[in-house]
Amino acid sequence: MSARGPSFVHRRKGAGPGGINQEGSGDLTVALPRSKRLLHSAPMAAENVEISEATLVDDRLVAAFAELIPQLSNSNPPPDAAALEAIVASDTSVLFVAVSGGEIVGSLTLVLAGIPTGLRAWIEDVVVDEEARGRGVGEALNEEAIRRARARGARTVDLTSRPSRETANRLYERLGFEKRETNVYRYTID
Repeated sequence: MSARGPSFVHRRKGAGPGGINQEGSGDLTVALPRSKRLLHSAPMAAENVEISEATLVDDRLVAAFAELIPQLSNSNPPPDAAALEAIVASDTSVLFVAVSGGEIVGSLTLVLAGIPTGLRAWIEDVVVDEEARGRGVGEALNEEAIRRARARGARTVDLTSRPSRETANRLYERLGFEKRETNVYRYTID
């Protein structure tokens, strides 16, 4: 991957084994623990991964997504600069990127929405570059998203992951996500 990092705020070193490429169905939720310790997981061992919130869209961020999104989905094109600007400017989404060696090697979007029953948080479009998988990037992205959701007042975080994404599902379970008894529906708008 040749994209070098854009401007960021809030930097946090990531850690832990496992990289993921997440998309699909299967509903998982993690209840946010009240203690300072984020989650209990295997000993941390990420290789110089920094998780940051993207706050500025530049050519490097657009180029990174042009490389990452095809690894996540072949049914949707990568976002252009305008689409990324809309995500970064949105009050309901936080676009996290993982940077290693000065290159963007992964991404995750945290969606936060207030509804009558409380603040809802869910994780979408988790992708780690295939060359960076197995280095703790996916775990670091998810831990930072959970930390941010907790700081904003969410009590749970949801995500979906197809059963065929075995590595991702093992990671989510190790992080404390639990399968929910629910149905996930999709209505396709033409």
